[in-house]
Amino acid sequence: MQVNDVHWSDAEQNIAQQAFHNAYERETQALIQEIQEHASRVSTLEDIWQLHNFLSARRHEIDGKYDYSYPALLFVFATLVKQGWLHLDELTGLDKGKLAKIASLARM
Repeated sequence: MQVNDVHWSDAEQNIAQQAFHNAYERETQALIQEIQEHASRVSTLEDIWQLHNFLSARRHEIDGKYDYSYPALLFVFATLVKQGWLHLDELTGLDKGKLAKIASLARM
């Protein structure tokens, strides 16, 4: 299965959108919690700059990771599965070939 040749049915698009949304919500909620913990320890100006740098890096990482374009989606899902933000069972209903590709890439 060539990544550029992947066709997404309407049903698969709905499954993909929900899974993408769920993973994004999980990761952003975890980030919010982490920021609250960091912020509670801020006591110096240097702590503020470190928090700023942390936030800038995380924003760059999250913005780059969550690419909802169909040619990239198999790779995005594999990354999210590998990092624990998404579970393969949330992708149930996708074509078996897509699931196999995602599972395979997630093991790399």
